[in-house]
Amino acid sequence: MSDNSNQNLLELLLDSWNRNNIILVNLLRALPEGGLEVRAIEGGPSVAELLTHIHYVRLVFVSEDAPEFAKALPEKEWNSESDENRIAQMLNDSAQVVRKAVESHVESGREMELHYYHPILFLQHMIWHEGYHHGQIKLALKLAGHPITDEEAGPVTWDIWMRKK
Repeated sequence: MSDNSNQNLLELLLDSWNRNNIILVNLLRALPEGGLEVRAIEGGPSVAELLTHIHYVRLVFVSEDAPEFAKALPEKEWNSESDENRIAQMLNDSAQVVRKAVESHVESGREMELHYYHPILFLQHMIWHEGYHHGQIKLALKLAGHPITDEEAGPVTWDIWMRKK
């Protein structure tokens, strides 16, 4: 594969990461009133805690696998943050940290330090992890009687994945 093809592939993978984060922030913005406090089951994490956990996991894995890009970790992994704008900023900030770490490691040909022999595996793990929690959030809302309908979710989730540039 030519260097140009590799660069195009990297750009596409980083675009998929950007779309993943946009979808997550869009889900946050689509939450109904009180949605951050919703839990699927008693004692389970709230929607806010799931979202702050995602932010935390991003930063922990970067600190372990690309420490040169590490940022200060939040005090708590499962934070009951009540400010939607603060959570959105956290997610956008940590998404940029992941992006820069992956981009740098791919371009330099370096493996990740601890968990992954290739930075793309790290990126795919993050997307898979976040999709898992995205589903948990939607299920928690449904169980609490506040479902996000397909008509509401489609334009801010699936349409983001399928949008051509």
